This record gives sequence, structure tokens and C-alpha cells, in this order.
Amino acid sequence: MSINAAAPSGQLKWVDLRSSTVKREAGKVSSPEVTGSSTAEFAALLQQAAVQPPTTGSSSRSSLTSLPDASSMDTLLWQQLGGAAEAKDNISGEITATVPTDYEELIQTASAKYGVPVDLIKAVIDTESSFNPNVVSSAGAKGLMQLMDGTANGLGVSDPFDPAQSIDGGVRYLSYQLKRYDGQEKMALAAYNAGPGRVNKLGVSNDAELMANLSALPKETQAYIAKIERARAQYAV
Repeated sequence: MSINAAAPSGQLKWVDLRSSTVKREAGKVSSPEVTGSSTAEFAALLQQAAVQPPTTGSSSRSSLTSLPDASSMDTLLWQQLGGAAEAKDNISGEITATVPTDYEELIQTASAKYGVPVDLIKAVIDTESSFNPNVVSSAGAKGLMQLMDGTANGLGVSDPFDPAQSIDGGVRYLSYQLKRYDGQEKMALAAYNAGPGRVNKLGVSNDAELMANLSALPKETQAYIAKIERARAQYAV
């Protein structure tokens, strides 16, 4: 979910931080707890964003640097979407029948909660982590949905290696990007991978315009969109 300039173009490097013997109950939903002053500041920033949405191409770096872990806060641009309410309406076309996975209940729950199609969620997890909950990218993204630490903290994910927390947080984050770009999936996916700031700088307003300017995005992001489409086709039945 983050670009690592040191990594070869189009490649993701993973490191398994946890022993393969570590097991989790995929169906057990965890209730993350976030405490401390950073949480209050984060909530205040959300409230401020709700009444002052960003303009296209703007950056939220100045408003985010006052928060802890500012170096990773670029991934938290979703805060400016205009509120933190859960999305309960489907954002894009739903395919009701999909190939089952080991995390089916968690994925179905997140899909219903945030309105993101099940097949899209599965495609993102497959592309991000190959359904391995213990991987870490060379850029430091962790877990099934490869959340960066700053993003995870903002989403209330205390353990990014917990499948329940990772899926809920990652789908929530993806739903924000879909809302931010009016349901344009390729734009949302590009933002999920490279950050909304990079997408906004293109000055595009829909997927067709994004694809016409795709070369302006990092090569990893260019490949990422294509990988998601291929994976999505595999999970739809």
C-alpha cells in the first residue's frame, strides 16, 4: 500500500515477521482499542475535515504533520473525505457469488459494512498479500491488506497482523477512496496503492482519464491496477 523507491519497479518484497506456526481464528472479530492523545487529535482532524473538504490537487501534509508518526501520515489523506461515517450503501457493482477463501466471513462482513464488493476485496487481499496475514513489504506495509503503520493507527487497527482488524481497516480505507473518487474504482485503487496525493496531482476526474495518464504514476501502481483486475476476474463466478 506504499511505494518503496528502493524496490525494483513493479515488485513487492515481503518479509514474514511472524512464525508460520502463529495461528489466528479467521472468524474471530477483534475489537481494536486506541488510546492516548493521538486518538483525540486524530478525531479532531476528522471533524475539521468534515466541514472543510479538500480541493482537487491539494495536500494535507500541513494539517497532518502535527500528529504523531508524521512521516507516515501521507497515507491518511482519506481523513479529508468529509466524515468518518461507515458506508452502508454499495459503492460499485456487486457480484454476489465469489470463490470462497479462508477469510470468507470476515470479508463478507466488511463488504456489507462498508459497501465494497466482495470480489474487489478478495482481489485486493490477493494482490497485496496473497492471503498471508504475516507478511511485511519492503516499505513496511503489514498484514493481509498491507496497511502502513500510520494508516493502521488512524483506522484504529492495533494489530495489522490480525486478519479481522486488517480486513476491516483495509476495506474501510478502500471505501473512503471509492467515496472520495465518486466510485471510480481505478482511481480508488491507485490511491490505495500510491496515496491520494499522487492521484490528485494528475488532475483527472474519472477512470478513463486516469488510464490515459497512467504513465505519470509509479510503475508499481500501474502494474497494481492491472493485477487487481486479473485477480478480480478469478474470484468472480
